[in-house]
Amino acid sequence: MLLGVGSPLTHWFILHSMRKTLSVAMIAMNEEANLPRTLESVRWADEIIVVDSGSRDRTLEIAHSFGAKTSYHAFGGHGEQKNVALGLCTSDWTLLLDADEVLSPELQTEIQRLLGEEPKFGAYWIPRLNFYFGRWIRHGGFYPDYKLRLFRRGTAPLSEGVGPHSTPQFSGPKGKLKHDMLHYAYPTLAIYLEHMNRYSSEIAQLLHQRGRTSKSLPAFIWNAVLNPAATFLYNYCFRLGFLDGREGLLLHLNHSVYIHWKFVKAWWLAKGEK
Repeated sequence: MLLGVGSPLTHWFILHSMRKTLSVAMIAMNEEANLPRTLESVRWADEIIVVDSGSRDRTLEIAHSFGAKTSYHAFGGHGEQKNVALGLCTSDWTLLLDADEVLSPELQTEIQRLLGEEPKFGAYWIPRLNFYFGRWIRHGGFYPDYKLRLFRRGTAPLSEGVGPHSTPQFSGPKGKLKHDMLHYAYPTLAIYLEHMNRYSSEIAQLLHQRGRTSKSLPAFIWNAVLNPAATFLYNYCFRLGFLDGREGLLLHLNHSVYIHWKFVKAWWLAKGEK
């Protein structure tokens, strides 16, 4: 059957052939509380990859219920684990997500439209809106919390050996999307404190390996006291963190404590070697 140039079927065929396929890459460990909400927001993707590091809850069961492909890999670091997930993706483009991140309906539509034609850039920053202690945080330097998460497959491996703050490394020009990715980061103060204690210990190990252990008294005072205090003053006052109410106050106070912890822990590790 010959198709006319202007026929609806021809138009559909052209649009369909132009559409870029999308893989969603995730890592998980005991994420049954977050995963349904996250996977529901990317159900429309062509492929969902979940790399699990030994969950003992319903994480794998939930992932399979959304049609995700799952794989086990022993945890060897945040960037390292996410690179495993990226390596399993087979679509034209990859969206890297954490298990507690959700695409807003507006962002879903924006990505679908972007991949429905030829994207101008090879990678895109996505604004992230963070949920702390029951409140969406919009000030104090925490919004827009741009993350490089959407890119052509195989073009943006994550940095490794840097603890929980690994980021995709893309060398070309990057674009910015308009709509928010919702990050259900720390719904309670207890969860936040547990994570910051664990993350500060990971960062302290890296600081210790790099010799940043505040050996001199001036270095210790700056890293463990003045730096945390200056960070609080800058984010809470000059970057208007106080506009986020008591939740903003708790966030910025405890973020400064996290900075204090990582330098004190690094110093303590070095002290233990003597």
